[in-house]
Amino acid sequence: MTLLRRKMDESVQPGLVGTVSSVRGSVVDVHFGDHLPRLHNRLDAGHIVMEVVSYHQGGIARCIALTPTKGLSRADPVVDSGDMIQVPVGEPTLGRMFNFSETIDEGPSLVDVKKRGIHQPSAAVSRRITTPGIFETGIKAIDLLTPLERGGKAGLFGGAGVGKTVLITELISNTVGKHEGVSIFCGIGERSREAEELYRDIRDAGVLDNTVMVFGQMNEPPGARFLVGHSAATMAEHFRDEEKRDVLFLIDNIFRFVQAGSEVSGLLGKMPSRVGYQPTLSTEIAGLQERISNTATGAITSIQAVYVPADDFSDPSATHIFAHLSASIILSRKRASEGFYPAVEPLRSWSKMLTPSVVGERHYRVALEVRRTLAQYEELKDIIAMLGLEELSQEDRQVVNRARRLERFLTQPFVTTEQFTGQTGKVVDLEEAIEGSERILADEFADRPEGDLYMLGTIGELDSEHGGATEGFEV
Repeated sequence: MTLLRRKMDESVQPGLVGTVSSVRGSVVDVHFGDHLPRLHNRLDAGHIVMEVVSYHQGGIARCIALTPTKGLSRADPVVDSGDMIQVPVGEPTLGRMFNFSETIDEGPSLVDVKKRGIHQPSAAVSRRITTPGIFETGIKAIDLLTPLERGGKAGLFGGAGVGKTVLITELISNTVGKHEGVSIFCGIGERSREAEELYRDIRDAGVLDNTVMVFGQMNEPPGARFLVGHSAATMAEHFRDEEKRDVLFLIDNIFRFVQAGSEVSGLLGKMPSRVGYQPTLSTEIAGLQERISNTATGAITSIQAVYVPADDFSDPSATHIFAHLSASIILSRKRASEGFYPAVEPLRSWSKMLTPSVVGERHYRVALEVRRTLAQYEELKDIIAMLGLEELSQEDRQVVNRARRLERFLTQPFVTTEQFTGQTGKVVDLEEAIEGSERILADEFADRPEGDLYMLGTIGELDSEHGGATEGFEV
């Protein structure tokens, strides 16, 4: 192996031609003889794209195919590109849809654009900013109770139909308007139908022009699904480092990145580790997650959908992913069915940023009081269901009164759903979310119908006698 590596380093020849010696599914062995291509180099066999992943005796470069290998035969010629797989970066990519390296929408081909290799080191420690900052989303329920870290990673948990796509499109819209940044959506193992629907939703919401979409769809080989996350991270790093812009990096689903890595590991014949995962699980996750960071020029803030296998939070994939997250947003089907949108579950969601030293004493105190009030209301619901509200003490009835108004105040009409709901979307500053919650906790609106606070923007709208929804809204 040392001899092969030395020969490879001594003579790297772009355009070097090898021959296919074996094809086993997505694993292709290519014979090059004395001169071998570098690790991660792109190889082309006609329309088939491969990446070098290891070396074997006899001048063999073992590769993983990123496109279907149908039609590839032994002795077919394979050309070394002389460089790793590269993706277009910069302004020309905005509004476009990509696979691991090429456009897959119906737009014009990208020619004469800057390209960058997909395997890049994470930002040096000396370039990173260690002072924690808050990434304001303009969404009350998130900014108040689960503030996101600027340059951090947040997990988004939720099943089908609870509002993940709507929340993602609103986050993209707010990033463009509030932070003048760009959004990059990375779909790993997405169904083709989901990719098309999300593309249409983002386009109809008017935020596509500041968005890049990168997909490694479910029907593609595991190598393509494994690398698509790195392709998207490379695009994000260019906007952060070269164009000095903040980036919102959305990943759906980070667990499928782990699955693709496990498939690749199995195809290469590596010995599986715990629960059948690849032995390189932690380093593969860290290799992608550590590229998401903030520097002096900008920040990459990531929100990642996370699937937990069999709801087992001790699963190795879950524990390694959670180690990188700074916030967790839980979307509740129960809250969605009750009409509370966004359906963020305030008592199960959490954020490492919610400390007095980061968000300030006032924000911390108000958020804790909101959680305490909602937790008390949750405990009283069984008593209310069995005996009725009248059997509660006066103090408990005040808690219920505040909690129901807080629940409604934390709902919010979205800009990206105006065409469906007929309600004008609202982007709410953090200070206004704190002030509104503080005034509700002080019982300033105890005599107002609770429906007035439903789908409200700022609490100041009540002061100007602008109500929310119908007074008869009930849970």
